[in-house]
Amino acid sequence: MRLIGRIVISLMLTLLALSAMAAPADTLRYSIRGLVRDAGSGKPLEAVSVSVAGTKLATITNKDGAFIIKSDSVPEQLVFSLLGYNTQTVPVTGAELRVRLTRSSLLLDPATVVYGSPQSLVRYAIEKIKDNLPDEPELFDCFYRETVQKRQRYIYVSEAVTKTYKAAWSNIWGRDRAGVVKSRLLKSPRASDTLSVKVLGGPVMAVDLDLVRTRSMLLTEAELDQYNFEMLAPDVIDGRSQYVIRFYPAVEEDYALQQGKMYIDRQTFAFTRIETSLDISDPAKATRAMLVNRPAGLRFRPREMSLLLNYKEENGLYRLSYLKTTFRFNCDWRKRLFATDFTAISEMVVTNRHNGSAAVPIQRADEFSSKAALADKTLYYADPDFWKDYNIIEPSISLEQAIGRLKK
Repeated sequence: MRLIGRIVISLMLTLLALSAMAAPADTLRYSIRGLVRDAGSGKPLEAVSVSVAGTKLATITNKDGAFIIKSDSVPEQLVFSLLGYNTQTVPVTGAELRVRLTRSSLLLDPATVVYGSPQSLVRYAIEKIKDNLPDEPELFDCFYRETVQKRQRYIYVSEAVTKTYKAAWSNIWGRDRAGVVKSRLLKSPRASDTLSVKVLGGPVMAVDLDLVRTRSMLLTEAELDQYNFEMLAPDVIDGRSQYVIRFYPAVEEDYALQQGKMYIDRQTFAFTRIETSLDISDPAKATRAMLVNRPAGLRFRPREMSLLLNYKEENGLYRLSYLKTTFRFNCDWRKRLFATDFTAISEMVVTNRHNGSAAVPIQRADEFSSKAALADKTLYYADPDFWKDYNIIEPSISLEQAIGRLKK
């Protein structure tokens, strides 16, 4: 199944503003900021999961290793986890923390033997999905950000707090939906930065790109036969040993296939992480997979289309916690001498979870369409307290500087 534009992020930047879904704001009065680094090298660590111990509140670090997390009460401890590192619980001793994570020393049980082929292991993990996903409706609070860079310069930044409703796994009539609670957008005023190209992304990522739940792309019977599978060295996520399986195309199709890695928990056989990228060896096939539309005369050259999915375990069940799409492409007009590089990144983190009576389905009138692009009023970027009552991904230093320039 081709990963194409069911969800779109528009670089045209001219779509109509969307109404925010009415929802009461959370009361998050206490904020903790911090920086996470590698204990050995001192390098800032990106995409570290940060959560308030004993709660469902969470966020991730940005590319500078920085984070901000908010709570309705004074947090006593924060939990930090990242692929390949030891999970660390840190007491909160002030409003700012400096955390250093150590790489895990993986100790394998020599008696552990993997029977069968890597593909058989993937098939068994697919069979176990029904046991590893929650069988009750849940409502997730999420923070979404998408950015577009023209060469090294940001030309577009949009952010949103969203709600994502997941129906019970066994409810064949249930339907997952997403809605936008609050959003804002900032774009370059330069006419030369307007590019009428649409690619994948959007606030409904947590619905349409949850590959384990939807079983789309890679995890269907027909698609498994299109790939070769190879067992790699094991790794650790959240202190748990993982099978790591590489996949890559085994056949030639009339559309571009994927390549990447799957991480499967060695005890529960749950999918915990999926990294996938489009095979761009055939530019024409890759273009058809990446591009929704383009104006006449525009030449599009694909560079990268990748997807990262992380799943977190809680009480033996697994839920999507973070996802990120990255698009890199080159565009030029046929009569122009130089081409322009663009990078479009969308990421979403689950910041809270509600179940039971609090898991209220999103009404059809409030549902965000997968065919729409996120847009709202630019002027809200002037409000420093816009995200006061919500958990977000802390902007990186470069993004903050870009926002400052775009405001001028």
